[in-house]
Amino acid sequence: MVVLFNTEVLNGLCSDDQLELLDAVDQLRLQGIDHYISLPQIIVCGDQSSGKSSVLEAISGVPFPVKSNLCTRFPTELILRRSSRSDVTVSIIPHKELGRSEKEALSAFHKKLDGFDGLADLTESAKMAMGISMQGKGFSKDLLRIEISGPHHPHLTIVDLPGLIHSETKQQSASDVDLVRDVVQTYMAQPRSIILAVVSAKNDFANQIVLKLARSTDPEGKRTMGVITKPDTLVDGSGSEAMYVSLAQNREVEFDLGWHVLRNLDSEKVDGSSLLRRRNEEEDAFFSESVWSKLPSTMLGVKELRTKLSEVLLEQIATELPSLITEIDDKLKECTDKLDGLGEPRATAHEQKFHLINISQRFQSLVKDATTGTYTDSFFEKADTDLGYKQRLRAVIQNLNRDFAKKMKESGHARKILSSNKSMAEQGSITRDAFIVEVQELMRQTRGRELPGRFNSLIVTDLFHEQSKPWKNIVISHVDSCWTATKRCLKLAVTSIAGEPVGSRLFQIVVDPALEELRGEVISKANELVDSQMLCHPVTYNEQYLEAVHEINDQRRREFCLGVVEKFFGSVTTSTYLYGNSYDLNNLVNLLSKRMEPDDERFAASEAADCMEAYYTVALKRIIDNVAIEVIEQKLLTALSTILSPIVIFSMPDDLVSTIAGESKASRIKRKRLANQVEVLIKGSETCKRFADIRLNVDSKKEDVGLHHHVQDDEVEIEDGYSIEPEAPAIGNGVVSGWAWSPTEGVAVEEEEAMNVAEDAEPEPEPVSFSKKKMKKKAKRAVGLQL
Repeated sequence: MVVLFNTEVLNGLCSDDQLELLDAVDQLRLQGIDHYISLPQIIVCGDQSSGKSSVLEAISGVPFPVKSNLCTRFPTELILRRSSRSDVTVSIIPHKELGRSEKEALSAFHKKLDGFDGLADLTESAKMAMGISMQGKGFSKDLLRIEISGPHHPHLTIVDLPGLIHSETKQQSASDVDLVRDVVQTYMAQPRSIILAVVSAKNDFANQIVLKLARSTDPEGKRTMGVITKPDTLVDGSGSEAMYVSLAQNREVEFDLGWHVLRNLDSEKVDGSSLLRRRNEEEDAFFSESVWSKLPSTMLGVKELRTKLSEVLLEQIATELPSLITEIDDKLKECTDKLDGLGEPRATAHEQKFHLINISQRFQSLVKDATTGTYTDSFFEKADTDLGYKQRLRAVIQNLNRDFAKKMKESGHARKILSSNKSMAEQGSITRDAFIVEVQELMRQTRGRELPGRFNSLIVTDLFHEQSKPWKNIVISHVDSCWTATKRCLKLAVTSIAGEPVGSRLFQIVVDPALEELRGEVISKANELVDSQMLCHPVTYNEQYLEAVHEINDQRRREFCLGVVEKFFGSVTTSTYLYGNSYDLNNLVNLLSKRMEPDDERFAASEAADCMEAYYTVALKRIIDNVAIEVIEQKLLTALSTILSPIVIFSMPDDLVSTIAGESKASRIKRKRLANQVEVLIKGSETCKRFADIRLNVDSKKEDVGLHHHVQDDEVEIEDGYSIEPEAPAIGNGVVSGWAWSPTEGVAVEEEEAMNVAEDAEPEPEPVSFSKKKMKKKAKRAVGLQL
């Protein structure tokens, strides 16, 4: 037997414009956006066996397999859609906590039905797929999605949640109790969910868990509606019945959305078809004869509940629309930024090579800026940050060169030669007298054919080589520091331009090996420069050398003369008063005329030491400049732009290009998912904003009408057979926030007041002129649109 879907039960829930909005919301939910954005929906929740599924069935008109010995074991999402084709699709949406293989297996469950007679068997199959059985787990967080489409179906989303369990049993473990509560609380906590808290009259409502959870997630009760089921189980005139009547009157547990009472049929006594056919008749009969008849009819029965739900749902949409638009736009920006971060699609070798060429061009420009000190690109962070300083390669190199020059001047000599009249307070220093003794000994060991009192020029070479021994280590250390700073800057540049993971692969496969090769060349050049100074005999045509020699000789003579004067006059200063004392100036002249070094060998050693010191000073300046210019500038920095040039990329084989720039499967999946999300979010954003514009237009129209008419029980005639009539807010075609638009020429109006109001209307003060075309268009647009 085929059970047909009852389309009449939901016809009043949504107007066309709201259906369009809800369709976009459903599409967002299908894409999993509800993991990030709370979307409007109706959730049916309650304690176990409280009649939730029967409530869902009564609201939707869809017959679910409801038996007293069964309970909802997983969330069931009912999605009604309008489509040119009629069908029923059942699928499983895996919970986000599952692993990839489990998700793929459950996602593969996708069945179609022609009607509802096979729904019970299909539900059992879904339970098995989720692993729910007597021997397996009792409940699941996975969601069973039932999608119903057809040309006459409205769009609506209703979720039936597993019943809350009071305590564990043999069939339901403690973990089942916690799992069900977690599922229900998760859905309740979504701020745009309308909570239908189902309370069974069979049990004391104070002991039913659903009310406690509803209060904890919606403390003010603004989005919770209470639903009392099984009122026919109460004893007439009993205290329990009176207590539940008081509950329905919102006196015991207060909700802003109030309470409603339903009387469903016993699912054990009727089949699905008779359930849909008979329930409304028997419900109406029950409420007309019992104590419940004293309550307002708007609180009783499924027909009134549908109307109430439509009001609540549409009010929820209207209230949440601005924040929903903001959240969707924020999520859209987030997805767009992530999509931009993936770069252009790179499926083919041509696309991949083109992508790398673009990166190389940008790389060359950025390297030029970093090495020339042009820090205007957005790549460069603030200079006072550690990252910003590392990006400014020219500044780093300049500072390293300055430190190198300082270290060479302070620590480049093997020993510091002090004046003979100074004490040896510094480690690695030697007095000049002691140094001259060493030079004399070296001269005796290396004596050639030079005449007595003269020194072999090679002695200067030996002394210089010994004195400049620390140079190589200092130079290589400096070159390494510059290379390391360069590598660090280039890595920052590549990863910034290419992003991950292309940037890391590009640096690892192309840039890093090229830098290592460049390092070898730079170190080789540095060694070559140092060796050219240390391994060959001293050569210089720099006038500074002779100037340095003269300066050293002058310094030695000054020290000698100062010693003679002090010996002649005693311990004196240049300001000592000499008047009144008699001195033999001839003796002073004789002393000053004597040789500073009376010993010829010592004199030659002194001159050799002076020549070495002078040459060392000149060579030190030369090596500092040469390392900075020939090694750092010409060999290191100049070569950086060629490391990752378009020519390098163009000459790469396709397989290497694919390895570097090719998108991984995960990246392609991510790109596709983000592109789909962006498309859906754009559609959702446009629909929400268009819906908001329609609402604003209707509000504006309502205000215009209110300015020109008395708000009475009178009808105001409008051209082309349309009228505006004051009316209490309600749901249905032709009602817009208290105003009903209804055709008056040749069209039957459902509201009885609207049919007779024209006869009793009082005279209007002044006819109002409306634009016929514009007003007719707005009137038709407003028909069926409920704010």
